[in-house]
Amino acid sequence: MGLRCFIAIELPEELKRNIYVHVERLKASGADVKWVPLENLHLTLKFLGDTPEEQLNNINEKLVFLAKAHARFYLQVAQAGVFPNLKHPRVIWIGMRDSEEVIRLQQDIDEAMAELGFERDDKQFTPHLTIGRVKSLKNQDALTQELATLKTVDFGKIEVNNITLMKSILKPSGAEHLKLREISLGWLDES
Repeated sequence: MGLRCFIAIELPEELKRNIYVHVERLKASGADVKWVPLENLHLTLKFLGDTPEEQLNNINEKLVFLAKAHARFYLQVAQAGVFPNLKHPRVIWIGMRDSEEVIRLQQDIDEAMAELGFERDDKQFTPHLTIGRVKSLKNQDALTQELATLKTVDFGKIEVNNITLMKSILKPSGAEHLKLREISLGWLDES
């Protein structure tokens, strides 16, 4: 069995703390939600799943090559919502604005990983940070009211300088994410 891997954009600590101030308010609703721990907040670009260790070098080479074709860019982290809808929420998320660059980056990563045998994403990529997964509809009204206060919140702007290949270790206490490789965007001097 291989590693459970994904490709992501990591977030600055200050932004994660800012988001978590609002997550704490959502938690106070008493809704039955499994909240993503602050240290695990990230923007997933591609979930690879079970990945043979011998594939890691090939993945890294593909990512280094495609990352050079993408300049650094900014993302505006703003507003919150749920997938698929408020009547039957399953995922609570924080959204992104000015996201054309990250969408192109994700599409290139999806294509490059398909060349290595990973399944293509069947849904259109919507850049977001998953902050919680709804387990039941307990206290859904209170959660919905609190979420409504986040519709216009601007959490901050981040500069995206790199992408990260991560592995996820599932533990009884929750997933632990470990960085395998950080890859800079743009044509940079590799020395």
